[in-house]
Amino acid sequence: MASFRQKFQAGLKTRGMRVTHNPDEACDAILVIGGTRHLLPLWRARRRGTRIVQRLDGMNWVHRRRSTGIRHFLRAEYGNLILSWIRSHVATHILYQSEFSRRWWNERYGDNKYAYSVVLNGIDLSEYGPEGTGSRPAGRTRLLLVEGNLGGGYDMGLESALQLAEILTRRHGFAMEVMVVGKIGERMRAAAESASAVPVVWTGPVAHERIPEIDRSAHMFFSGDLNPACPNSAIEALACGLPVLAFDTGALRELVLGDSGRLVPYGGDPWRLEKPDVSALAEAGAEILRDRARFSTAARSHAERALGLDRMMDGYLKALLEE
Repeated sequence: MASFRQKFQAGLKTRGMRVTHNPDEACDAILVIGGTRHLLPLWRARRRGTRIVQRLDGMNWVHRRRSTGIRHFLRAEYGNLILSWIRSHVATHILYQSEFSRRWWNERYGDNKYAYSVVLNGIDLSEYGPEGTGSRPAGRTRLLLVEGNLGGGYDMGLESALQLAEILTRRHGFAMEVMVVGKIGERMRAAAESASAVPVVWTGPVAHERIPEIDRSAHMFFSGDLNPACPNSAIEALACGLPVLAFDTGALRELVLGDSGRLVPYGGDPWRLEKPDVSALAEAGAEILRDRARFSTAARSHAERALGLDRMMDGYLKALLEE
């Protein structure tokens, strides 16, 4: 969220627009990135007739299916409550990050009576690209998993990544290793290492500026989040020419098109966190790795056509400034 705000603000300034972070100042429009606890200033702006656009991702849901602790449960429910209250009572325009996200909010909280837009996330294609530092390991095929935080019930993506790499090694003849980027607890890391039959490279959290280099150091990207609303990590991988492999859940079918990667049926009910069909995932992964150059070219071409920052900025400005 902080990274998006920084890039969006820079984009506005290049187009000659003034930016303020004080909702009590006179302004043409307010963009609410998800939710905020500062509801009173927003309400005052609404009463003044200011246009208020809420950018909505997905919502918290894993805590209802898997025990993540009472503190996490309450924090997740509180977050959903704030988001839905702004959506229903404050925002005058909803900007969904994917069509999947729009359907999800409407099914859970009802169709909103105000106008809406669907704008996929976009990135700077000059910053994220196939050319630059970062080299793939010799003698091994690297599967990359990038998540901000692998706790809170999202460790299933790590489990699937390790199983995937093991099947690709054992059945398909690729000498795999898994690189994991993101915050992970020591206990979870130790458990994963003891259960893994393939080497694992742990980077921990990294600065966002390092992601392009890391993407260029891998052969294939695994998007491990279930029912993601619009995962930036997958978009960044595509822009770097890194093919994306994932289960067909959430908004991924809106992002991974053609030969930019492969999506496979989950094999159960992802909303119930049932066990996935990792064997089918490995078959698709082997297809990518056997013709990686073609998939890599397609990934970059798709990002250039549909996932650039300018395209996203145009969509946001239309929502913010046009009636």
